Amino acid sequence: MLMVKSLHVLLAYITVMGFIARFFMHFACWSVARSRWLKVLPHLVDSLLLILGVSMAYQMGISPLGQDWLMAKLVGLLAYIVFGVMALRGTNEKLRWIGFVAALASVCYIFAVACTKQIWPVTILL
Repeated sequence: MLMVKSLHVLLAYITVMGFIARFFMHFACWSVARSRWLKVLPHLVDSLLLILGVSMAYQMGISPLGQDWLMAKLVGLLAYIVFGVMALRGTNEKLRWIGFVAALASVCYIFAVACTKQIWPVTILL
């Protein structure tokens, strides 16, 4: 289980770094940002990340319905997806920046919840 958790954490960092890199590539209008591999790779990483997360929850015998912190992570994940789409496909520069900052805030929340197992992880901020 430790290996699964370690890989899950590694993939979480990789997906965030990839999101940041894609945002700035799109923002700079680099042609590589529109390449097929750069559109497919994040979905593969994110799918594996989700599969490992579900696998860990199953192995630990926990459910989002029974663990508030796990449900909070899923809600944070949905927010990250929505804001990430806004950042990468927004119709104007201001909307893209708002999406980018909100997506990163969502990720920070997800990481804080994962570390503290609390839905309001304010102690990590203090």
